[in-house]
Amino acid sequence: MNKIRRWHRLFQRDGRTFIVALDHGTNAGALPGLERPEETILKMAASGVDAVIVNYGVARKFARELSGLGVILRLDISPTAMGQGHASRLAYGVEEALRLGADAVIVNAGPGVGVEEITLPQLADIARRCDNWGLPLIGEISPGGFDSDPSLRTLDNIALGARIACELGADVIKTIYRPGFRAVTETCFVPVVVLGGAKTNDVKAFLASIKDALDEGAAGVAIGRNVWGHPRPEKMAAALAALIHKGATLEEAQAILES
Repeated sequence: MNKIRRWHRLFQRDGRTFIVALDHGTNAGALPGLERPEETILKMAASGVDAVIVNYGVARKFARELSGLGVILRLDISPTAMGQGHASRLAYGVEEALRLGADAVIVNAGPGVGVEEITLPQLADIARRCDNWGLPLIGEISPGGFDSDPSLRTLDNIALGARIACELGADVIKTIYRPGFRAVTETCFVPVVVLGGAKTNDVKAFLASIKDALDEGAAGVAIGRNVWGHPRPEKMAAALAALIHKGATLEEAQAILES
């Protein structure tokens, strides 16, 4: 029962979710738009966002600001901007997430040499622990691991990684969008949300990719830099919320952004 209640803190009645990722600080520090987390959190809460992904320190410090949002706690640490490799390693556990009042947790994982040997067992272990406590688990899946070689991120490899994460017990998959994404959503038996990827200035193409992902079966998005890194983050959030929850057309979303 607890998992059902927490699930509905993330997903609306339409079965979709709009998640904003605010967890970049452990990898890249205070990126533009994340210098003052409390301000960014409040902007997101007022702009149609359902949930946010945060790190332990943010969840602990800004509980009041987060109270109107679903809270997804990141349990692992990826290599930093000065680090090496692509395997994320666990830093926190399910008990810490429960103590902070998280509605779900998220961990990185992916197939690939040097990555799957570390991240897939971690994902399986957290899935088992989450089931014990009724806590939803999001598996963030990237072939080759965190910040991997783009050549590894083919549609076939994305579909492979997503299905493996389902098999290991993830309740939701967060992964990379590629045209033909229905090959991913139709071979997963849990909801799939798409990540935002690198910061882009081609806003029309970005919104079009989100609309395409939704049309191909995605249950929503989990986007960071292309929301809070936008010059008008509240407008971008409102445009995405309209695409996800109101069935807006691409033109309507663009009009919201430019209003």
